[in-house]
Amino acid sequence: MFFEGTAWAQAAAQSATSEQNILTTVVPLALLFVVFYFLLIRPQTQKAREHDKMIKDLKRNDEVVTTGGLIGRIVEIGDKVLTLEIAPNIRVRVERTGVSSISAHGKTSAKKD
Repeated sequence: MFFEGTAWAQAAAQSATSEQNILTTVVPLALLFVVFYFLLIRPQTQKAREHDKMIKDLKRNDEVVTTGGLIGRIVEIGDKVLTLEIAPNIRVRVERTGVSSISAHGKTSAKKD
């Protein structure tokens, strides 16, 4: 009977510390997720979005670089396949997704047929 108030006080103190423990574990994890989002996830999705737009906007006579390192000029465009001319009269078929970027070397002079 004499210690009943003490027992209630200890139970209240333990529940307060358990709430603080939960808070101290959840907040750092949430902050870590936010940091990962802004440093890793968001830039990757933006880069993927820009690459998809670049692939969609390809047109004839663009000079492109494939993921394998070939540099060529687009001769024909299909829905999923491009035909690149990598040297005079040498043509290679490449999937659109195999195009890494538009060449930084600029366009070569297009032949007029």
